[in-house]
Amino acid sequence: QVQLVESGGGLVQPGGSLRVSCAASGTRFSVYVMGWYRQAPGKQRELVARVSRAGRTNYADSVKGRFTISRDNAKNTVYLQMNSLKSEDTAIYYCYADILVSTMMGYWGQGTQVTVSS
Repeated sequence: QVQLVESGGGLVQPGGSLRVSCAASGTRFSVYVMGWYRQAPGKQRELVARVSRAGRTNYADSVKGRFTISRDNAKNTVYLQMNSLKSEDTAIYYCYADILVSTMMGYWGQGTQVTVSS
């Protein structure tokens, strides 16, 4: 079985920085697109950023210039560096990955809370 395990969420003041990580673990798998989504209370889950295996990135307009997504293919890990955080960035952040085991499937992490507040 493959699973995604996130870490690094927490409480930060407006204007601060935080990095969240997500590692895929299991046996006999290949990870393709990895990304981060977020869901704020009362809102739909939305894409924050994603990165292809080759390193090509996409960002939501709301985080461009503030967030940076990166990955370490050798560790099957994706990172999201969040700078200049705003209160509206408060949400549960979910890791996502397209993973090939016997077939290609989408996997989600359990979510990590990011709270931006003074």
